[in-house]
Amino acid sequence: MTSTRPLRADAVRNRQLLLAAAADEFAERGMDASVADIARRAGVGKGTVFRHFATKDDLIAAIVLDRIDELNTAGGRLLEAADPGTALLEFLTVAAHQRQQRDLSFLHEAGELSAEVTRVRTRMYNTVQKLVDRAREHRAVRDDVTGTDIILLMCAPNYVTSYVPDAPPDLWRRYLAIIFDGLRPEGAHPLPHPPPSTV
Repeated sequence: MTSTRPLRADAVRNRQLLLAAAADEFAERGMDASVADIARRAGVGKGTVFRHFATKDDLIAAIVLDRIDELNTAGGRLLEAADPGTALLEFLTVAAHQRQQRDLSFLHEAGELSAEVTRVRTRMYNTVQKLVDRAREHRAVRDDVTGTDIILLMCAPNYVTSYVPDAPPDLWRRYLAIIFDGLRPEGAHPLPHPPPSTV
């Protein structure tokens, strides 16, 4: 378990360097990325890694927490937006842009090792549901779209473009636009299957 004491400025800087380096290593090497390689990439010693993160699992959980916290911050702000449809699209844009920068979706199950990750992820799911409820109430999206649908669609634009060799970095925006048009009520047809209850 990591310490909860306030960190000095240099410790905060080292922690951020470690999180960025670890995210890059995991994105490139998957779960086989070593602590030694992460430390080398961050320009610190292995001891520094373990002073911040007692285990590799703690480091993984911290990366996942950073990503979810960013989405929770955006979601909380967008719940106050005047246009619920635009707010939902902007949330999906933030999520897709985050994944385009560094795809760490394979860390999903690893992140479940932390109760804190589970807590903030639940908060994010609730925020997404509220964004969807507002958008439905204002007829910005079709009535049969659920929060679970949106959570599953968050990774879709980048998943699609991962199959395109040398894809332009903003190609995901094309597929996000197609997805969001499919969420609109105009011309919608009944969906062939009920949504999953959980993800």
